[in-house]
Amino acid sequence: MGAQAFKHEPVLLEEVLAALAVTEAGCYLDATFGRGGHSGEILKRLGPAGRLVGLDRDPTAIELGRARYADDGRLQLVQCAFADLTEALHAAHVTEGLDGALFDLGVSSPQLDDAARGFSFMQDGPLDMRMDNSTGITAASWLAKVSEHELLRVISEYGEERFARRITNAIVQQRNEKPMTTTAELAQVVSAAVPTREPGKHPATRTFQAIRIAVNDELQQIERALDQVIDQLKPNGRLCVISFHSLEDQRVKQFMQRHSQDDPMFAGLPEVPKERRARLKRIGKAIHASDAEVRRNPRARSAILRVAEKVAA
Repeated sequence: MGAQAFKHEPVLLEEVLAALAVTEAGCYLDATFGRGGHSGEILKRLGPAGRLVGLDRDPTAIELGRARYADDGRLQLVQCAFADLTEALHAAHVTEGLDGALFDLGVSSPQLDDAARGFSFMQDGPLDMRMDNSTGITAASWLAKVSEHELLRVISEYGEERFARRITNAIVQQRNEKPMTTTAELAQVVSAAVPTREPGKHPATRTFQAIRIAVNDELQQIERALDQVIDQLKPNGRLCVISFHSLEDQRVKQFMQRHSQDDPMFAGLPEVPKERRARLKRIGKAIHASDAEVRRNPRARSAILRVAEKVAA
């Protein structure tokens, strides 16, 4: 596990650190630890009494993180989906709440770069796509069993793919002849089914995204995690969420909007019960990566950071 294992440039790093407003004795959650890019910088700003809990579904991320930070008692790493964050924080003995929480959504660069994980259409590997590759159903198994109707829905909704019907037909025809087991096989089938290409995009981009979201139950995981983290934040605690496509960002935006206003049922009434009052206040507008960061790290091009603060009771 050399330095190369940890080479990963976190997106919107300075913006995240500013938004979290890290205090030396604070308690923070990195719900998507990855290769520890954001966590490493948070730790630099924590004092001896500070705490950071890092979560990741990927066993490799946790293994590498524990090796890298073995001597830092302020960091506690837990392998789990972030939708299980309440249980994870309880197990980590976080009893007084969080001063800040960070979510960096989607697939990480190291996962994309490792052909064996099966996320990438750019290099051949097993058709896996599981963020936790020790459990659950692989993309190959999912594609072999999913109904045509559900496959069409997934590619259309999760991939926002205008050629979803053509692609679905091609996949169904292929699996009837021979099930697909590699990323190259799937990419080839999709590419052949797409009549025109988006400039700068591989024709399989949207389909791979859609299947990955379905295999990992990503959108439902986001909704469950956000519903939980609001209860774990202290008053004035900050929530930072980085999204990389509209399906993620839409859910984050709607969550923050919904919780930053009083229950509409009580609109116009002189008194709103405490449990029906706004629980969050949005901080600033959506933040995008600078041109300089995009030049340095093209992955940051589609990143959107939204920030909210828990309202003091």
